[in-house]
Amino acid sequence: MLFEKVNIEDKLKSIANDKEADLLNEVKSILAADDYKDAQILDTLSQQNEISENQFIFDKLETNRIYHISQIKKTCVNYRLRFLDTKLFKGEIPYEAIAKIKQLENDHNTQLHGFKIIAPAKLFKLEHYDDPLLFAPIGNGYYYLIHKWGNDLNAFRRLMMWPVRDFENFVFCMFILSIFLTAAIPEGVFSSKANAANAGIVFLFVFKSVVAAVMYYGYLSGRNFSAAIWDSKYYNT
Repeated sequence: MLFEKVNIEDKLKSIANDKEADLLNEVKSILAADDYKDAQILDTLSQQNEISENQFIFDKLETNRIYHISQIKKTCVNYRLRFLDTKLFKGEIPYEAIAKIKQLENDHNTQLHGFKIIAPAKLFKLEHYDDPLLFAPIGNGYYYLIHKWGNDLNAFRRLMMWPVRDFENFVFCMFILSIFLTAAIPEGVFSSKANAANAGIVFLFVFKSVVAAVMYYGYLSGRNFSAAIWDSKYYNT
């Protein structure tokens, strides 16, 4: 037969198969580009860089996510946290954070650099999972909060870390502790007469002993006050 009849169903399937192949290739291309972008962001997060500013479009930023370095420092000092480059972070950065970075880069038509994280010291690879927050620098000492993950900090962490916040807090706590210790010493241990002068001498002895013991321990263990280490990458500080 010179001209065979055309099966419309077969023709539809043929066109659909061709289109499906094109669609699959397009999807593969999109996924490959997406994977490359993820790898590029992870590479940036793991590299050391000195960039302190990114080119954001300010009208597209959420103002409640912008923090000044002074606010970050105060929070780190109060809760004894570190604010360091993501290169030093040894925890796992969740995909939600990567996705938010990609979204920001698309919205602002830029590539972000200079990432930093707020987290407890134990989550960093310091040189010699609590509550990490990922930031990108805006400029002029301001940082943009990109993502927060993990568990919230213990409600009493600020109170527990208050004595090691700075030297003044340390001395005040040692002073109060010495008062209680002096009051707990039975009368007659250091003197047969109980009077204000003898009590003062005993207090001074206890105070100096407590301060010396605690500072000696701090020296041996390489501890320092929160105000001095909040942005330090060294362990023994």
